[in-house]
Amino acid sequence: MPARDLALLTEAAREAGRIALRYWRKDPQVWDKGGEHGPVTEADLAVNDMLKARLLSARPGYGWLSEETPDSADRLAVDTVFIVDPIDGTRAFVAGEETWAHSLAVAHQGKVTAGVVYLPALDRIYTASTTSEPMRDGQVIRASRRDRLEGANILTTKANMLPEKWPGGVPEITRSFRASLAYRMCLAAEGRFDGMLTLRDAWEWDIAAGSLIAERAGAAVTDRRGKALRFNTPGAMAEGVLALPPRLHAEAMARLLP
Repeated sequence: MPARDLALLTEAAREAGRIALRYWRKDPQVWDKGGEHGPVTEADLAVNDMLKARLLSARPGYGWLSEETPDSADRLAVDTVFIVDPIDGTRAFVAGEETWAHSLAVAHQGKVTAGVVYLPALDRIYTASTTSEPMRDGQVIRASRRDRLEGANILTTKANMLPEKWPGGVPEITRSFRASLAYRMCLAAEGRFDGMLTLRDAWEWDIAAGSLIAERAGAAVTDRRGKALRFNTPGAMAEGVLALPPRLHAEAMARLLP
């Protein structure tokens, strides 16, 4: 089933891209969701509507969790659920940048079994399932094999590297950034960067697909406490995310939890 789900997600992601590109750099309508939830555009909503209809029509027994759909406890009663971010990196989308993504995943009993991250503006697609290799555009990818955290090039924000976040001492790294959290995980998966981390709580729809892709590529993927990620939880949130080569992950955890 993971292979069939992956094929379904891949087709749906490409259709999502075709829809989103109709709005990109064309001054779409934008609304502020309030609080720290950021903006939402008419493209987010159009993509969400298509994905919900298409995916649930194909798998009517699956549950549904999406950033742009009001949450329902119904999803907690089923073993398998779609976890979707119609557009991850909406601010980048509104700004006309290229590094926004569609993030689509299937989780079964709390674990992601298939995931796709697609960047339509770059026509770049990352895929993985529990029964297939992690790929970018059909080519197998592998995470960095770096064995020292010092000097590593890590995708993260300045706020994540504040001294109070690192009781064991802030590691001296080169810090880089991309708007989409899902894309950051994929860049770690393909070894273009030595890893990624966010110590802030992360929504499941931002990280579900990317977590599987990074894990299958050889990265150690956990929350900020070093625990395995679980999905389709009541709060739909993880306590941060680290996706790093195993030795870098161990060093990072030793500094975070000395």
